[in-house]
Amino acid sequence: MTEATTPATTTSSESSAHLSVLLHETIDALLAHRTSGIYVDATFGRGGHTRALLAKLDANSRVLAFDKDPDAQAEGARLAAIDPRLTMIHASFSDLKAQLQQLGIPHVDGIMADLGVSSPQLDVAERGFSFMNDGPLDMRMDNSQGITAADWLMQIEESDLADVLYQYGDERHSRRIARAIKLAGRMETTAELAEVVKVAHPKWEKHKHPATRSFQAIRIVINRELADLDLFLPQAVESLVAGGRLAVISFHSLEDRRVKQFIQLASTASIENSSWTPMPLITKTKTLKKIARIAPSDAEVDANPRSRSAWLRVAERTDEAIT
Repeated sequence: MTEATTPATTTSSESSAHLSVLLHETIDALLAHRTSGIYVDATFGRGGHTRALLAKLDANSRVLAFDKDPDAQAEGARLAAIDPRLTMIHASFSDLKAQLQQLGIPHVDGIMADLGVSSPQLDVAERGFSFMNDGPLDMRMDNSQGITAADWLMQIEESDLADVLYQYGDERHSRRIARAIKLAGRMETTAELAEVVKVAHPKWEKHKHPATRSFQAIRIVINRELADLDLFLPQAVESLVAGGRLAVISFHSLEDRRVKQFIQLASTASIENSSWTPMPLITKTKTLKKIARIAPSDAEVDANPRSRSAWLRVAERTDEAIT
């Protein structure tokens, strides 16, 4: 088929500053040598994976890109203006099936997701994700709606906060840190929160800021990251054609464990009636086939240290009970 000749791979200065993790490995695994079809980038970010995907697809193909972040939507709008094969969707990937139905698309040929927070979100102080860059204590991926981290910390009970820090940040000193946060009262900036956690933390990990785990835990809850992932995975399988592929990049064990367990269950037996997910698969038959688990190369980790914890898991939709 004819390769598309569009300027889709042209990057803005903003997007070029973001290094997409496992870029070529993800696109190659997702396409499996195909050059045509309808594909979903469930986490557009700054468009690195979408650009690489568009560059390999022919002129009749489409890419549907999801993102909650208004900045990501703006970047996507610029790309869509020069490449009409791209459709931007301002929604969480947890709303995948409903959004596809609205577009009249029952199934797609491949779906990819790059989980977690993006580098631009971490690096822009105003977004309030990072303890390294002082900014408003926000942490919302979609800062047009929802509760900020500053407000959430004022509302949550100390015992519940301790549970969040432990469950989603694997923070061993969660109760001590939760107590310090609640005693501190209202905080408006990331630097304030980071300092409270730093002072409260009795034992720092080598080469890791003492607030790392706490910030991760709070961000996960504010953005419903794990809850949305649990909703997304079954919908992704149901939305794939037979032979279509799912490729998911995760950055910490909470995400990777969920993806691993889901693929394992769906590739061996039904997960209907399983307590694992709130949205069980319709079918009781095997729905996925495991394809690969890929880590970044040493060269990529050297070039982009943030990639060091990433894992790419790839699975393929079987032809059983496509609905």
